[in-house]
Amino acid sequence: MLPGLSSILTAIAALAAVLGLILLAARFVRVRGVPRQGGGRLTVRDVLALDTGRRLHLVRCEGRDFLLLTGGSQDVFVGWLPERDPAT
Repeated sequence: MLPGLSSILTAIAALAAVLGLILLAARFVRVRGVPRQGGGRLTVRDVLALDTGRRLHLVRCEGRDFLLLTGGSQDVFVGWLPERDPAT
């Protein structure tokens, strides 16, 4: 065997292992999703893809919901949603 060949093979094997772990983690995130932390004052409640570039976000801030339209040439604050009666 050549003198530096074993270190090259070790480096290639390590690179393949790291790439495999990255692909495995990406697949896990795609299947399971990333857990959201809802303890703050601002949370994203839902996202709806309108087309390939624009998304409508339902955001909650201090107990009130509002809509944001993102993508395209600029982002737009659509407006506050009316408060709902918790009993309904």
